[in-house]
Amino acid sequence: MANMSIILTQDVDKLGRAGEIVTVKPGYGRNFLLPRSLGLLATRGNVAQLEHHRRAIAREQSKIRDEYEALAKQLEGIKVSIARKAGKDEKLFGSVSNKDIVEALSAQNIKIDRRIVQLSEPIKSTGSHDVVVRFSADVSATLQVNVVGIG
Repeated sequence: MANMSIILTQDVDKLGRAGEIVTVKPGYGRNFLLPRSLGLLATRGNVAQLEHHRRAIAREQSKIRDEYEALAKQLEGIKVSIARKAGKDEKLFGSVSNKDIVEALSAQNIKIDRRIVQLSEPIKSTGSHDVVVRFSADVSATLQVNVVGIG
């Protein structure tokens, strides 16, 4: 089956930016991009309409990027402490996940989505850990998470 052309309406990681026309596999387009309103089929009419709306898309993306940069600047200086039960060798009995980090940030009146906290695997030891919060492809912040062992 042939690939399909999609006009992206929002930035999609590892695919493209809003307003670009990309070629994707049909299943990815039908089952992921189109239902989530991340793109439109690149028909002749939609391409003409895209040219007309490009400036509006650029303004919207600029506004969103400014919000992300402000949040990233706010997060750069933040240190979060999370207490967990730990054993003798500083190993945690549980783990600290991105959900726990978001809850600790919300206690400091910072609201972010848990999906943008980039943990390759949950934190399973006490100490200080650097965690990347990735807002978009080119805006990210590093947050310092201090895991304190209790018990």
